[in-house]
This record gives sequence, C-alpha cells and structure tokens, in this order.
Amino acid sequence: MPLSVSLSIEGDTTVIELKGELDAGTAPDFHQTIEKAAGHGTATVEINMTGVGYMASAGLRSLVFARQKVASNVAIKVTGASEPVARTIRTAGLDRSIVLSDE
Repeated sequence: MPLSVSLSIEGDTTVIELKGELDAGTAPDFHQTIEKAAGHGTATVEINMTGVGYMASAGLRSLVFARQKVASNVAIKVTGASEPVARTIRTAGLDRSIVLSDE
C-alpha cells in the first residue's frame, strides 16, 4: 500500500500526517516532508500516524532521521500510532528522544 504524506502548520506546530505503510519503498517521501518541516522553525513537529497500519525498520530510521534534521530544541511528537507501531518505537528506544502520544 502506498504512503500518503501531508504537511500543515497549526499554530506553533508543524503536522505531518501519514496514511498507509511506512517501509523502505515509501520512506523517501516521508524524508522529503521531514526536510520541509525542519525548515519551518516551529516548536513542535507532530507526526500523526493514525493511518499507518504497518511500519518496517525503514520507518524507525525515518524517525531517527527526523530527530537529526530538526533542531534539538524542537519537540517531535508521534500521535495516533497503533499499538504494534508504538511497541516497535518503544522497543527500539526511540521513545527517549520523541514523545509518543495516544492523541
């Protein structure tokens, strides 16, 4: 299943919304959007994963890429991740550098 990626600004938050599967074939689209988000200068980058049904290791690499690309004082918040996706993020230890939220 392809990945749909959208970007919007809501106040002081850049929101990236993902729908589909985040894997090696779709991660480059996400990376391009992260690059754009990093340049907006907002206080938070929210990655809405409500529509992500599957995330491969390339998705984890994408979250590491996001943490590296945005300024260190910018919070990265992952929202709406399904339990399997959230568990993968926690198992990899990425919940120490990004915020996982059920919102």
